[in-house]
Amino acid sequence: MTKLSQTLSQTQAGNLNGWSVYGAVGALLFVIALIGCRSPENLASQATPYIQAATAIEYPDVDVPLDSESFGTIRPISLTSTSPQEFWDISLEETIQLALAKSKVFRDLGGTVLKSPNSTSTTYDPAILETDPRFGPQAALSAFDATFATSLFYENNNRGLNNQFFGGGTRTLSQDAAVFQAQINKKTPFGSEFTLRHNTEYDRNNAPGNQFPSGYDLNFEAEYRQKLLRGAGIDFGRIAGTSRIPGVYNGVLIARTNTDMSIAEFEISVRDFINDIEKAYWDLYFAYRNLDAKVTARNSALETWRRVQALKELGRLGGEADKEAEARAQYYRFQEDVENALSGKALAEFQPNGGVQVAERKLRYLIGLPVNGNTVLRPSDEPTRAQIIFDWELSLEESLSKRAELRKQKWMIKRRELELLASRNFLKPELDVVALHRIRGFGDDYLNQDNPTRFSSAWGNLTTGEFQESQVGFELAFPFGNRQAHAGVRNAEFLLARERSVLKEQEQKVVHDLSNSVAEIDRAYKVLQTVYNRRDANRDRLKALQAAFEADKAPLNLVLDAQRRLTDAETNYYEALIAYNDAIRAVHFEKGTLLEYTGVHLSEGSWPNAAYADAEDKLDRRIILEGDHLPTHHVISNGAEF
Repeated sequence: MTKLSQTLSQTQAGNLNGWSVYGAVGALLFVIALIGCRSPENLASQATPYIQAATAIEYPDVDVPLDSESFGTIRPISLTSTSPQEFWDISLEETIQLALAKSKVFRDLGGTVLKSPNSTSTTYDPAILETDPRFGPQAALSAFDATFATSLFYENNNRGLNNQFFGGGTRTLSQDAAVFQAQINKKTPFGSEFTLRHNTEYDRNNAPGNQFPSGYDLNFEAEYRQKLLRGAGIDFGRIAGTSRIPGVYNGVLIARTNTDMSIAEFEISVRDFINDIEKAYWDLYFAYRNLDAKVTARNSALETWRRVQALKELGRLGGEADKEAEARAQYYRFQEDVENALSGKALAEFQPNGGVQVAERKLRYLIGLPVNGNTVLRPSDEPTRAQIIFDWELSLEESLSKRAELRKQKWMIKRRELELLASRNFLKPELDVVALHRIRGFGDDYLNQDNPTRFSSAWGNLTTGEFQESQVGFELAFPFGNRQAHAGVRNAEFLLARERSVLKEQEQKVVHDLSNSVAEIDRAYKVLQTVYNRRDANRDRLKALQAAFEADKAPLNLVLDAQRRLTDAETNYYEALIAYNDAIRAVHFEKGTLLEYTGVHLSEGSWPNAAYADAEDKLDRRIILEGDHLPTHHVISNGAEF
């Protein structure tokens, strides 16, 4: 019992968060207290249920239960399905529209949403960063919001004093006191600070030197503080915000830059999502064509087997048992290919192309349809067979200007430039100009209108303006050496140099990938022509051999070999066709025009009406102040025109 208590105390001292350990040990102590000095065997048997209950895995009970559509999923279509199937002929454009309309989470076939849900991209991501209460634009602007603060304290003091001077002429002070304070404070991005304060003090005590038994002392004061060196200027305020530490920048320009970077990340996620959908669409197209080729080969093998079987029954030449078995084996081989081409091997590790059913489920999952349905998707679009030639100079220019990764990195460079500008401001000393004006009032009562005298009412005395105070001065402070500020500047310079180097490497990588994609189009088209001619040659060979076989002029094994060669040629042709279209998609991917190619357009939401009016008002003021002859209609950063 003593050892167990010591273990419990050590566990509590070493790990305050180990609640499961406390629960198990607590349950064991409770059991020991109940059973007393029983034998160890009885102790272990009776403590087991409590330990199991204390160490059981718990499941969360969410506040708002979520309606899940997954529980109603029907059985998947497979080779053993007997229900009739209806086909849904769907175009690539319709597929993309469905995917974007139904997808709040950008799906992928790698299982990221299960393995790493925090890395999964969603449609909420830009809004989450925009509304971040710590680092979002509104959080940065909130640093310059006017703030109100107030306090009220009451005191009752009774004390004996050794020196009656401190008690106002008495050695036993009895006092009732109250202090009320209220202020409004406002900081600006220019480095200014405005403060309005109101203070009221009430004091009632037994000091014999008092003019009144109780008195009210109140004042109003206005204070203005302006930074002249460190922390001064609109640029610094918008970059660093209210931060006074080198390297910590939380201004609105930094927050907005982070938002622009998140928008670029969102575009990358949408582009990758559309890219996966188009690949899945053409994979399904290939699966259907591959199935057609396998079915045609199986039917041809069946006809050959029937012919050999008929010759065998008639006892004619060519109907030998070995030839009949060879033809039968050919048929079952193609039947196996048909079954695999129809179903596919979803769990195979080395399966370059799945069957129709596996590819159809992948496409349904990506576009947000129920994984299993009563209808079967079937592509209605045909892949491009015409030769497409991309202009290299135009493609190179588009890739370096439209790739979202490069735009994101340029925003990062812009952020580092702003941080470097703000870091240099910290090299300056702190020099503040301070001005304060105070108006006071004193009286026996707080507000006395019956017998107005000089000090009968504190408010009345204040309104006369008799007691006023002013203060003007400056404050100067700077650290010798200023090592932290110099380190901040050097750090900002290194960060800027790093981001610029990264951008150069990214551009080199983009050009490298674009070069491979453009060259791949030429290769894929040439191979497509070659495979097409190969397929025609195999068709002609099979026709010739079948005619010769029917005339008893060609052996069976050559016919069967020709059937296999034609089947492989058909499959290779559609593989080459899909590879050619995939090369076209890859060029648009590398150019940064994939979304335009698929008809998808991204844009930020419109401003509120008040924002348009505010922007127009500020533009007019700038024209007046700067004397610029700017046109009345001016394009604002988000595309709105006045």
